[in-house]
Amino acid sequence: MQKITNFLQFGLHPQIQKAIDESGYTSPTPIQTQAIPLLLQTRDLIGCAQTGTGKTAAFALPILHHLTNHRRQLEQKKPRALVLTPTRELAIQVSENFQTYGKYLNLKHSVIFGGVGQSPQVKSLSSGVDILVATPGRLIDLINQKYLKLDSVETFVLDEADRMLDMGFIHAIKKVLNLLPSKRHNLFFSATMPPEVEKIAKSMLVDPVRIEVTPESTTVEKINQSVLFLDKEKKKEVLVSLFQNKDLKKVVVFTKTKHGANKVAELLQKRGISVGIIHGNKSQTARQTSLENFRTGKARALVATDIAARGIDVDGVTHVINYELPNVPESYVHRIGRTARAGAEGVAISFCDREERPLLKDIEKKIGKQIPVDQNYSFPAEQTADKTKKSQPNQGHTKQNHVPSGKKENKPFVKKEEKGQKRENFPSGKKPFRKKASFSNKRFRSDSK
Repeated sequence: MQKITNFLQFGLHPQIQKAIDESGYTSPTPIQTQAIPLLLQTRDLIGCAQTGTGKTAAFALPILHHLTNHRRQLEQKKPRALVLTPTRELAIQVSENFQTYGKYLNLKHSVIFGGVGQSPQVKSLSSGVDILVATPGRLIDLINQKYLKLDSVETFVLDEADRMLDMGFIHAIKKVLNLLPSKRHNLFFSATMPPEVEKIAKSMLVDPVRIEVTPESTTVEKINQSVLFLDKEKKKEVLVSLFQNKDLKKVVVFTKTKHGANKVAELLQKRGISVGIIHGNKSQTARQTSLENFRTGKARALVATDIAARGIDVDGVTHVINYELPNVPESYVHRIGRTARAGAEGVAISFCDREERPLLKDIEKKIGKQIPVDQNYSFPAEQTADKTKKSQPNQGHTKQNHVPSGKKENKPFVKKEEKGQKRENFPSGKKPFRKKASFSNKRFRSDSK
């Protein structure tokens, strides 16, 4: 097979090639090189690849080519291609890809998602659509309201299937699959392939070809990772101090919760750092504005929760800061994957307090390596914990109670005695001083009177 080094070798429709040329792309990415020829042959496909590898174009280009070369005999308003994505941000980005590469084609495309009014989306569907990009919730809503039917879908793409399952969309996916024609072209993409994801893939694919590009370990290895051991109350102070480094030009800060994201964004704003914020409680308009400000450089930092991690497809992210470690190790990989895109270098800094140490161990097990510790933040609490541990048996006792464990403390007592006569201070039948602190305390006090 001839090695593919440019898009012309795919033999795509001339109008698609024109759009590719205008976009400035010349060489396809590895996943595009592997996937596009197979998809042009309408082979079912499993693609194990993350966002940022060029996978969207890998399926968008063949879909546009197929729909252009196989026009409907009769004008219909039902979608012929359906792309299902887990988040609003990703749905918008996928839709933008279809717009970019299909701008010279007479094809209609639409994107539907929750968090905004449905009226404009319903209107776009009513005028007819060839390609539909959707999130599961809004898609099911519009189907239930009879605004949409999927019985004319020729190509179905399930994007980021593992994220779909993480977000609890399994039942919605099954419902969509039941509404699709049995004869169709299936494309299945996932960054990871746990057993539940494999099960879904088997249920929807027919004799699929499997390709894997940029495995997680490879992506992780490209990133300069470090962990900072910090007490929880020190995290804010250290976060602000990190931003004094001018190398942090475009930074994504991840938190566990929406409330935490709000607090961190507020902190950075107060310190004069331009910041955007993305999480589930923000309106779609606010999320898009934050993302655009971050993309264009108006915002130096973007604070986000895990649910938005894969939707952040922005070039040039220099640093990812995990203000809080995620509960799920896979989320760590998705978070830090926002940097080091398309072969570029990136930095991932993770804060870890004492309660988060088990999470760190799980993450290190997942990525197969220990994350280097920044020695400037080597967890002062570690030393405190050791000291506390040593002193625990004597907690609540006076200073004199430390007699058994320290020679210096024994001196006042032994002073009056000859060597070798120490045990004779105890009444007969009593246990030795060193073995019973409670008795020795009484004895010590009586001697000192």
